[in-house]
Amino acid sequence: MPFWRPLTRGLRALAKPGTAERDIADEVESYIEQTRAALEASGLSPGEARRTARLDLGSITAVREQVRSYGWENVIAVLLSDLRYGARRLRGSPGFTTVSVLTLALGIGASTAIFSVIESVLIKPLPYPQSGRIVALRHTAPGIDIDDLNMAASLYFTYSEESRVFQDVGMWLPDTASVTGVGEPEEVPALVVTNRFLPVLGIQPAIGRPFTPSDDDPTSAPIVILADGYWKSRFGGDRSVLGRRIMLDGQAHEVIGVMPPSFQFMDRPVSLLTSLRLNRADIRLVSFCCQGVARLKMGVTLAQANADVARMLSMAPAKFPVNPGFSAKIWETSRVAPRLRLLKDVLLGDVGKTLWLLMGTVGILLLIACANVANLLLVRADGRRQELAVRAALGAAWGRIARELLLESLLLAMAGGGLGLGIAYGALRLLAASGIEHLPRIHDVAIDPQVLAFTLGISLAAGLLFGLIPVFKYARPHLSDALRSGGRSLSYSKERHRTRSLLVVVQVALALVLLIGSGLMIRTFHALRHIDPGFSHAREIETLRISIPESQVKEPERAIRMEEDILHRIEALPGVSIAAITSTLPMEGDSNDPVYVDDHADHAGAVPPIRRYKYVSPSFFSATGTRLIAGRELTWAQTYNQTPVALVSENMAREVWHGARAAIGKRIRPTLKDDWREVIGVVADVRDNGLDQKAPGIVYWPLLGKNFESSATSVVRSATYVIRTPRAGSVALLQDLQRTIAVVNPNLPLADVKTLESVYDHSLARASFTLLLVAIAGGMAVFLGLLGLYGVLSYSVSQRTREIGIRLALGAPLAEVTRMFVRHGLVLSGIGAACGLAAALALTRLIKSLLYDVSPADPLTYGAVLVGLILAAMLASYLPARRATRVDPVEALRAE
Repeated sequence: MPFWRPLTRGLRALAKPGTAERDIADEVESYIEQTRAALEASGLSPGEARRTARLDLGSITAVREQVRSYGWENVIAVLLSDLRYGARRLRGSPGFTTVSVLTLALGIGASTAIFSVIESVLIKPLPYPQSGRIVALRHTAPGIDIDDLNMAASLYFTYSEESRVFQDVGMWLPDTASVTGVGEPEEVPALVVTNRFLPVLGIQPAIGRPFTPSDDDPTSAPIVILADGYWKSRFGGDRSVLGRRIMLDGQAHEVIGVMPPSFQFMDRPVSLLTSLRLNRADIRLVSFCCQGVARLKMGVTLAQANADVARMLSMAPAKFPVNPGFSAKIWETSRVAPRLRLLKDVLLGDVGKTLWLLMGTVGILLLIACANVANLLLVRADGRRQELAVRAALGAAWGRIARELLLESLLLAMAGGGLGLGIAYGALRLLAASGIEHLPRIHDVAIDPQVLAFTLGISLAAGLLFGLIPVFKYARPHLSDALRSGGRSLSYSKERHRTRSLLVVVQVALALVLLIGSGLMIRTFHALRHIDPGFSHAREIETLRISIPESQVKEPERAIRMEEDILHRIEALPGVSIAAITSTLPMEGDSNDPVYVDDHADHAGAVPPIRRYKYVSPSFFSATGTRLIAGRELTWAQTYNQTPVALVSENMAREVWHGARAAIGKRIRPTLKDDWREVIGVVADVRDNGLDQKAPGIVYWPLLGKNFESSATSVVRSATYVIRTPRAGSVALLQDLQRTIAVVNPNLPLADVKTLESVYDHSLARASFTLLLVAIAGGMAVFLGLLGLYGVLSYSVSQRTREIGIRLALGAPLAEVTRMFVRHGLVLSGIGAACGLAAALALTRLIKSLLYDVSPADPLTYGAVLVGLILAAMLASYLPARRATRVDPVEALRAE
């Protein structure tokens, strides 16, 4: 009860202040009456008793204030009163309020937007139960210079059978599947997985059953699990789809389940999951074809798991035979070692560096915004010096004045935070609509309670940061100075403007740091843009992929002839100048395997260098614009005759034979048991790993071959077409291609239709994304910095009107007055630039990994940014200086 009575009384007082006031008045009056009655009883007359009671009580107003102060609600009431007062003052200065709120909204909005990306991408766990226990089974092979090696089937069985640290082990492979017999033929993204893949993730189908060990048996009937989105779009969410058979790559698969709507994996689009059916008896030691995942047992650390994998790696050679054509010592010489990583870390890669750079960038922008608003508040508080001094002289406490000033700042900050939240929401919508794909988990980005708490926190912090500056400077005024400076009779005081000048220096310094960062990113982007990717005129190259499953065309040569037939029909389309076929596009990778060289030392017991493998048709290099350095291209006769020939990249030719022409006529092969292949051509290097990576050594094989990688026949059934035409990217061309391919085989869906330029742009996506955001932040920082400089000089001119009038009246030249203010602006800018240069030299080292072919201390960038900033500062200083020259001396002196 003692707790509830003051609580309810306080709430009633806040809800009905008039009633509370009457209660207090009644309580005071009751006290007076009780005192009067006691005095009357002692012998005083009624009038004298009442008068004595009133005198003993003192000021009724003071007593009421004292009674009111006893309740907790008084603190809230006073705070609300101060907030209302602060809001009225802000409404009375709409220009100041608008500029301050917009300035803060830019800084807070940018910070909120980037934090929401960081929170969703970097901080949130993956959408699986106890996702911190899920690891990617990665390896290294320092003996053959491979830093990141995926998973072999031999290791999958070894880990499943021998592990002491894994609760479950799974293996998966990204794939595509041609779906026919259900509407129009289409090719959809799929995952091929082992039976324990879903238990590793901790996910089960929403309807139906999961994979079982018997599903991994190659002799079992093919099965498929549908993704929720594909189930709804293709089958209308019909639950009777369970048990139905659908045709995938020409083979019937029974639908056994549907995944829940929340299922996602490694940011990959997934429509189907099929079983990776492995015959353990056919597995060979070296076949790093897949990706592995595992769930650690409770309490197992990553270091313990790596140690256990190292133990199991030594067991694999005893469990599985070496591949035909490979040395028996290949495992020993490769020195395969564990490199387990959390699945989340594999998904994110190095994107964290970019995001934290952007967070630092917008953090600096927010500091500049705070400095700008602090300057505005200082000007505003300077105009209230007399008012604050009078209130202090009349007894107002320092804390009361400080609270008013601080609450006004916090109101601005909260308004800026609210508007900034709207800006962040709009920015995130634009980011999602931009189709940016290189940023992992981008579709998970949203404004959630954590982001709202962050926005509230930085708004309050910003309000305190820029609000405390005028509080400490003006809340405890020097009364004599403030009261004597009522008019403009006093000359300009450097002391009064020192803080504002310091804030301008800080803004210029921070803006310079951001500008230099933007400049370095521009130089990086420019350097990447001027790298020869190994192909030309990518905008005029249309690409698409078709797959001819063995179930449709069994004979390898027939499959290649069908691909050629389609190719020639495409070449006959209007506007097409040339077309060709490849296994994968430039800059999209492919398999990596050893290459043995005939005229080199015996490789018995050693593994030769790993090279990139690509398979191409005749005219491929002409179609992509890749230069033929020496020799000749392939022919269709060589392809169908399965002539043992190949082409190599220029860097491989120089590394192995010390020259392009020297490589012609030399012989290479994939394994020790394969036929030797004659090198008939050398082509220019292609940046297959991205523009910022060195071009790998590449071997180009024909689409059809015999005795290749220990197989009797090698054939490319998933053919990517490259088509050079000015119609690339048009809807009309796509329609022509669909009709052309349907004439040859109506069951071949087109997949992955895009231009080669989009592949090229994708390799620049992260650099361009970072450049865009840093450049925007840099531009906003310069604008705010120069605005702060302009504001300080403009206020200085307004405060020194009498001084300027006297100077002009005494004959000072207009140019001298102009130089006086421009000089002041340049001094502030120069000090800020010097501090900014020092800070930039220290901070830009943090972004070294994001730069390409440019030093963090690039003198050209520093010089260009410094000159540009000084010129902009001169302009910002000249405008108020020019206004100073228009002061009429007579009017200025008369106004005083």
